[in-house]
Amino acid sequence: MTDSFSTPQCVFCQSEGGTLLWQEPLLRVVRADEAGYAGFCRIILQRHVREMTDLAPTERLRVMTVVFAVEQVLRNLMSPDKINLASLGNQTPHLHWHVIARFHADRHFPDAVWSAPKRVTKQPAQLSDAELTQALRTALQSG
Repeated sequence: MTDSFSTPQCVFCQSEGGTLLWQEPLLRVVRADEAGYAGFCRIILQRHVREMTDLAPTERLRVMTVVFAVEQVLRNLMSPDKINLASLGNQTPHLHWHVIARFHADRHFPDAVWSAPKRVTKQPAQLSDAELTQALRTALQSG
């Protein structure tokens, strides 16, 4: 069942979910405020929907096109060792994807960023929001 309205208890219905980088009527891309992860982005649907199969096929395709564009932008700008893609929604059942640039030296690698830290690391160099926003605009306008 599609919950196509905003719900007051949903964090992604009530807030951007991070620093807004790019948006369109269907979805938005934000940088998550996750210490130690300069390349942690979320693609969040603009309306309250729980599952990918609640979307029309064209909407599903657009969501994945944006997920892959964000992945490519992070690869180009950061040269990570790995990119993690995740769509969980167990704690926040509002359709969203995580796109996370990962490095061997990050505090959780090779485990998920939500696991217990394996090491203490210095704060990595931060990508500017402007640089990331411009790269996303370029990637999403050309694709």
